[in-house]
Amino acid sequence: MGFLCVFVALWFLPLQAQQHGYRVVKTYPHDRGAFTQGLEYRDGFLYEGTGQTGRSSVRKVDLATGRVLQKFDVPQPFFGEGITVLNQQILELTWQSETGFVYDKSTLKVLRSFKYPGEGWGLTNDGKQIYMSDGTADIRVWDPATLKEVRRFTVKDGGRPVTQLNELEWVRGEIYANVWQSDRIARISPVDGKVLGWIDLAGILPARERPEGDAVLNGIAYDAAGDRLFVTGKLWPKIFEIKLVPKK
Repeated sequence: MGFLCVFVALWFLPLQAQQHGYRVVKTYPHDRGAFTQGLEYRDGFLYEGTGQTGRSSVRKVDLATGRVLQKFDVPQPFFGEGITVLNQQILELTWQSETGFVYDKSTLKVLRSFKYPGEGWGLTNDGKQIYMSDGTADIRVWDPATLKEVRRFTVKDGGRPVTQLNELEWVRGEIYANVWQSDRIARISPVDGKVLGWIDLAGILPARERPEGDAVLNGIAYDAAGDRLFVTGKLWPKIFEIKLVPKK
């Protein structure tokens, strides 16, 4: 009986989230003035949403050179936030205006706007659903046809909510999320919000290269065809291609 009780107790203990560090594979140039809010890799190019009132934009960027190939300046008073690319369109959130925009992916022309309640932070999609963060521990799930919420889940690590979820990226069946004002990325189950692992990117960009207080890690892009993972930050001069390395 004692052995059985111990076995049952161990069975129900929560599994500890995996811990990863990183190895830099390659470094690419990044616009030092880009206040990165959203980042995605599609069809050989980066698509980037930048923020700050009067400086927000949606861009198509050449990864190798960092050159901005196309750009749409988001008008005031909107403060651009996360983006995601779906069905040849780019969806963008704004911070506190409760307004989003849909752009044509080829031309960056605004096709329409849409509304949602609360703040907008990050966006990603799995091809069938859209996932949105709002700075809390919740991730909202939207129908891509209506852009209406169909459900939401709370992100938790060992039962504790993880707040300040920011930029999102869909990576191999998981949601990767920047945690604002930290050098960590959470790997999240899209089923129940459980944190499956943490990626510690401390030291990837030295403090001397990000003197501004707002120059924090924010921006994750995944090249599914090439299995390449890219990260950057607000006002960072570089984009890093990385491989995950298990922590011992």
